[in-house]
Amino acid sequence: MAMTEQSLQPVQNPLTLVMKAKSPDDYAVLRQVVEDLQSLPPDQNPVTVALNKIGTVHFARFAFLGNDQLGVITTYDGDFDVYINEFIDNIGNVFNTLLAHVENAPPLPVQTYRQEFLEYIHTVDRGCVGTFYSAYPERTVLDILDSVSAPS
Repeated sequence: MAMTEQSLQPVQNPLTLVMKAKSPDDYAVLRQVVEDLQSLPPDQNPVTVALNKIGTVHFARFAFLGNDQLGVITTYDGDFDVYINEFIDNIGNVFNTLLAHVENAPPLPVQTYRQEFLEYIHTVDRGCVGTFYSAYPERTVLDILDSVSAPS
């Protein structure tokens, strides 16, 4: 399906957050928290449960960068503010736990300081070099899931 005049922008958007730990001890806590979360079965991992519930995230992962940074890398559908607010609503406490150990974090809890959190996310988003490539720029997560589950 080719992009039309009305849809010059792809529906998918990249987000590459790079957050620096306050200290080596804080980095160790961040590693432990993320590793503990990611070791949970999918139905008990609050991040996975939220991603499934929200239904706009194509890909998401945590990555430890160097020895003092945590990366959160996602590709999502739609509007940035809507996307981040859905995460605040569904896993705000996970963000509160992580951000307590991050340099220059916004005020907490994120549920109370939504605008500050949105602004913070903009400041730590590394964006893309050049254009963001997608093999299916007009397909949302729901479009893809529908096509996979549709009878042949």
